[in-house]
Amino acid sequence: MILTREAITTAVERGDIVIEPYDPARISPNAYDWHLGDRIRLCEGDELDAAAATRVTEHVIPPEGMVLRPGQLYLGVTHERTHSERYAQMINGDRSLGALGIWVHVSAPLGHVGHAIRWTLEIRVARPVRVYPLMPFGKIVFLVAEGAMSSYQKLGRKYTRTSGIDISRLYEELR
Repeated sequence: MILTREAITTAVERGDIVIEPYDPARISPNAYDWHLGDRIRLCEGDELDAAAATRVTEHVIPPEGMVLRPGQLYLGVTHERTHSERYAQMINGDRSLGALGIWVHVSAPLGHVGHAIRWTLEIRVARPVRVYPLMPFGKIVFLVAEGAMSSYQKLGRKYTRTSGIDISRLYEELR
């Protein structure tokens, strides 16, 4: 079950959902509208290796924007940090970005119950497109979890240390 605007507002007021920074005007009928952060990483090289750490170059997105190019994988970060010990979270781009040919968070939209993060974004573009720091970039929905709950943060998984843009850590499992 997905939370409605009213349920999200109530959950934030109770502390069951934490959004930092929080702006009640960003709540839509079934989601919270989030923003792109101010940094982006460009994955280097012509070939990525799942068994090795990805080399990246980090760039600050200037106020005048940054042009993203097709054929590149960009790792971005949300401006907002979200956390809930009660609800699972799912992040996506939105219709406005899709119409610009921007694919956001291509492979991992689920934030487990207990995940407390600024989301790392996997970004691809169909055509060159200019993006800006703190521009609206997608929606996050909150989902009711059924059954016994376990906090992702307390399980000690590999991405619990995420505080910003994070590369794939699959190589840790392939050693």
